[in-house]
This record gives sequence, C-alpha cells and structure tokens, in this order.
Amino acid sequence: MSEYKIKKMTRITFSENGNTAFEKLIGHNVAILHNWDQLEEAFWQNTSLDKDLLEQVRRTMAFENGCEYCMVKGGKPDFDSSEMKISIAATFAELFCKDHHSIVSGHFDLLKEYFTDQQISELCTFISFINASQKLGKIFNLTEDFQAHAVVQLKDLK
Repeated sequence: MSEYKIKKMTRITFSENGNTAFEKLIGHNVAILHNWDQLEEAFWQNTSLDKDLLEQVRRTMAFENGCEYCMVKGGKPDFDSSEMKISIAATFAELFCKDHHSIVSGHFDLLKEYFTDQQISELCTFISFINASQKLGKIFNLTEDFQAHAVVQLKDLK
C-alpha cells in the first residue's frame, strides 16, 4: 500500500499548456486557452464591479455547481447578509445556477435597484463565464486534489 495519497483522475489527460489544472484541461487548444484566460482577466481587472462582490458570487456558484476545485479555492461565501449588493448578486447567481429559465423581469427590476445597466451586464456575463468554468471543471472531474491554491479542505466545508 502506497504512503502517498492517490489522486482521482480527470476524465481527459492534461495538456502541456497552462499553469493550473483547469488550464491544462482546456489547453489542448492553445487559442481557446489563451482567449479563456484573456476573458477571465477582463472580468477581474476591467470591471466596474467590486472584486469582493465577484469573489463572493464565484464562491456561491462553486457550491451550487458542486465544483470541488472551486469550493476549496476560496471556501464558503463569506459576507454579511446586510451587504445588500453582494447578497442580491449572490442570490441571483445561485438562481442562475439552479434554473436560469426561472429568471424573469422582476429579477432585473431588483438588480436595477442596486446596479447600473453596465454593472448588470458585467454581472450576468461574469456569472455565465463562471458557471461554464465550474461546470466544465465538474464534468472533467477536477476535484480538490488538483487545486494548488486551496485555502480549505472539502471535508472541512461540510
């Protein structure tokens, strides 16, 4: 019996391209990897939204999407429910993950009480991008074992 922890396997092999486990899974096509990374950077660096709000949305979605890799990266969402902008954004993101078909005009009316149209556009595109990333990680079986930047273990999140 090996003394080393046996890692779970991803559903496809890692490419030679990329720095993270996620990047190595999408890195089989360098152009897709490059553009994916560019888009991710734009969401975090060129936004009118607060970076903490984005991180809390990302964390909320990780748990709703069941992406272990993303859950252990930052842990559970960590904000006070009195922080209305974050609460509204995180709740909207959670609904998007659960059933985007159920989103109606009233949800946007609520968003408009706290966000500009530009911010709503950025929030919805960010949510869509993170949703795709997390679901891709989940279907590729990208577990906590592959997260080099984990701040918590999955067993401590339950």
